[in-house]
Amino acid sequence: MLLPLILLSAAGFTVLTTEFILVGLLPSLSRDLGVSVSQAGLLVTLFAFAVAASGPFLTAYFARFERKRLFIVVLLLFAASNVVAAMAPNLGVMAFARLIPALGVPVFWALASETAVDIAGQERAGRAISMISFGVICATVIGVPTGTLIADAFGWRAAFVALAVASLLKAGMLYAFLPDSRGAQPPKLAEQFRVLRDPRVVGHVLMSVLLFAGMFTAYTYLADLFERLAGFNGAVVGWALMAFGAVGLIGNTLGGRIVDRHPLRASLIFSVPLAMGLILVAPSVQALPLFALALALWGITQAALFPVSHVRVMKSAPQAPAFAAALNVSGANLGIGVGAIVGGRVIDAVGVGGVGYAAAALVGVSVLLGLALMSAERSAAQRAAHAPAETVA
Repeated sequence: MLLPLILLSAAGFTVLTTEFILVGLLPSLSRDLGVSVSQAGLLVTLFAFAVAASGPFLTAYFARFERKRLFIVVLLLFAASNVVAAMAPNLGVMAFARLIPALGVPVFWALASETAVDIAGQERAGRAISMISFGVICATVIGVPTGTLIADAFGWRAAFVALAVASLLKAGMLYAFLPDSRGAQPPKLAEQFRVLRDPRVVGHVLMSVLLFAGMFTAYTYLADLFERLAGFNGAVVGWALMAFGAVGLIGNTLGGRIVDRHPLRASLIFSVPLAMGLILVAPSVQALPLFALALALWGITQAALFPVSHVRVMKSAPQAPAFAAALNVSGANLGIGVGAIVGGRVIDAVGVGGVGYAAAALVGVSVLLGLALMSAERSAAQRAAHAPAETVA
């Protein structure tokens, strides 16, 4: 049972590193391609919006395919796109290179999540998802910072070459060791899309949109924040990103353990301190211990919210968990794209020091929506409890 989860987590590391690698490369990439950091940040928006637009449809279609072959094809697609990115002469070609893997992210993430839950069982869904999410956290702990260090030493193009090689290696690992698995027969397409009629499901997806918009308003420009606000050089930025991701390992573990008991409450438990950490970043930049504390609070809670949000949306539509996972991936990436735009506008308007405040405001709105959803769920439970008595009367 453990080996397939480890293999999927390892593959997820490469998939999510490909998505997030630009966080550490934006300053050097923008200088080399002759564009501003906020313009280069639109590459994050393009990737995220492509995932958001294609995710539910592609996942619903590909859910019928054998998982092992599908995951291998996705990784080969990533290898090819990273080669194109490494050779990109301008922003247009880079945008094309980023669009290709964006189509594979939701398919891999949604179906890998469903496969993990099938292996572990519904009662351990949170821990299974947290194992897959471990690859996401490793992408921030190891992938993004390593890409930044490679870019500082050899140029940002070398980081994409390394990602292409990693994608090929992970495809080979899955081919050699991952068992064949088709998964349960998915519902028909019409039945999967029917979950969108449930306002509770829509509310949970919207909450993910707001939450990830808040997180990535700031996180997209974290390397730029380290350079321009904290005054770190390229090598220090790479190590700072690694430290930021490392504390996320704590959050990933906490999120996976708490979420199974009450997914919505777990979201609120981590969202409130996330907003506090985001608010404290800019004011604390001149006091290194306080700055490190604010970053640790941000890193732990943000990492926890990856598996928490995923399980929360999947459990809101138990009749179509893979499709619900795809909806969450799409919603999260819509939020990532919006966050990259908002963060870029804030930087252009007031400077990089303002992104934490804008991010915290969006997270605050997601908390208000979460409270509303919790109230609606409580009212629905009370109505269900009283319904039999009313029928008898």
